Order: sequence, then structure tokens, then C-alpha cells
Amino acid sequence: MAEDYAPTGRLIEIDGRQVHAHQEGSGPDVILLHGAGGNTRDFTFDLLDRLSADFRVTAFDRPGLGHTDPLHPNGESPAEQAAVLEAASRRLGLGPAVLVGHSFGGAVALAWALDHPDRAAAIVSLAGAAMPWPGGLGPYYELVSSDFGSMFMVPLISAFVPRFVAEQTIARIFEPDPVPEGYGDHIGIALSLRPETLRANTRQVNGLKPHIRAMADRYDDLKMPIEILHGTADRIVPIEVHSRPLAERLANVHLTELDGIGHMPHHADPEAAVAAIRRAAKRAGLHATA
Repeated sequence: MAEDYAPTGRLIEIDGRQVHAHQEGSGPDVILLHGAGGNTRDFTFDLLDRLSADFRVTAFDRPGLGHTDPLHPNGESPAEQAAVLEAASRRLGLGPAVLVGHSFGGAVALAWALDHPDRAAAIVSLAGAAMPWPGGLGPYYELVSSDFGSMFMVPLISAFVPRFVAEQTIARIFEPDPVPEGYGDHIGIALSLRPETLRANTRQVNGLKPHIRAMADRYDDLKMPIEILHGTADRIVPIEVHSRPLAERLANVHLTELDGIGHMPHHADPEAAVAAIRRAAKRAGLHATA
């Protein structure tokens, strides 16, 4: 049940809305932004502990997901999400930070850096969505994000999807890599299956492409160090569509390709993820405590 997964961090009120931030450690600031349908627990499962000895690490639940309130019912854009998380970061007293985004969170990190460059000392994209892609996302996202799907399909999915189906979905996200033991229990599948979370997530994902297209027109403004970690076997956010074109376009991008790794590089090769964050911090002049 969703109530079994209480907030693990601080709840901050921004313009009447709740933002959940889990913070540990001390040192230069690192901000973690999870992917579609996720929450801060994706990072507290493993990666955050690997960083907190040397950095002050703040993992945010993005708007509409985890324990952060939605901003509106129409699918929050990366820029809208970045704006409210920027306000929460100011409330927390964070300084210039390494913005680390996984998947959809990578798009939010890029939007944050475009609109608030003083916050983004560096960017680390973990299989992040960065460039417009050909085609659509398929009938599921189109239907569930519609008014009809929101009213009728979402409650049915929330109420009747059995746990094994949710676990199969997680397995597909990790493919071809194994799901770490205990991951499904830790992340709180029930949090992602709440009707309000399903609605927010599907509308954010379904509406992402035009925002990415508009952001891509501004990428030449990104002057900070950018590290990308991306698996060559990622079929959810394909490296050849997103990370390779961005690396070819911007001289300040350093792309690390993980051969045969899928969409969850920070779980499949956490040491590579930590190394990318450390490189970004060093390139930005943010020196870890160790």
C-alpha cells in the first residue's frame, strides 16, 4: 500500500504545494532527479549512499510523483518542474550544484540549466532524454493521458494491476540488466500506481516531445560541463537518438558509453555513475570532501 512508503526526507511548501526532498551528506551540492514514474527511492536504494560521504546530496521527488504535489493536471513541462525545484533549492540553501538526471529527469536537468544557469555548475545525464525522437510513444500514453483515459482507465489500472505485472514492467525497464534484489520493495511500486501519480506521469511523458524540441534549439547556451552516461542496449531512451547527437553537437559534453547496458546505468554500473558525477564536479571546480 502507498501509505507504507512515507516521505523519507523534508517536505517543503512552495506556493502552497508540497515538495519532497531527501538530503544526506556534506560538501559540494549534488541534486538527483529521477525518471518517469519514479521517486527519490530510486536513488536511496544505492547511489545516494555512494555519494553522501563527499557531497551534500539532495534527491527531489519531481512534481506529481512520489510525495511532491502536481502543479496542474495537464502534465508538467521540464521547465515548470525545474522552476519549482529551483525554488525548493533556494529554500534549502543549496549552492551551485551538479544536476544529475535519469531518463525524464535528464530533460528536467537540461531545462533547469537553461533557465537557471547559476544553479547548474555541471550536468550529469544518466540515460537522459535530450533530443526529439521520431514517431510517437504508442497508444498507451496517448490513451491514458487523454481525458477519457484519465477518468476511466487510470482508476482501473490503479486498482487492478497485480504486483507481478508491475514487477514485469520494472524488469523491462532494466533490460537486459537484472533488477537488483529488493529494488521493487524499496522503490514502492504502490506509489507509482496511485491514480494521481499515473495521471501526472502519463501526461508528462506524452507531452514531453514538443518541450524537448524547443529546448534543443537553446542547447548552444549550455556552457557548463556535461557528463553523459548511457548504455548501448537502452531501448527506452536510445543512445543513438539522444546522447550521441548531443555529444556531437556540444564540445563541453563528455559521453561515456556502457557497452551492453540498458536504461538503468546507475544500477547496472553504479561505480561508473559515481565517476561521472565526480568528473562533472571536478570539471566545474566543485571539489569533493574526500
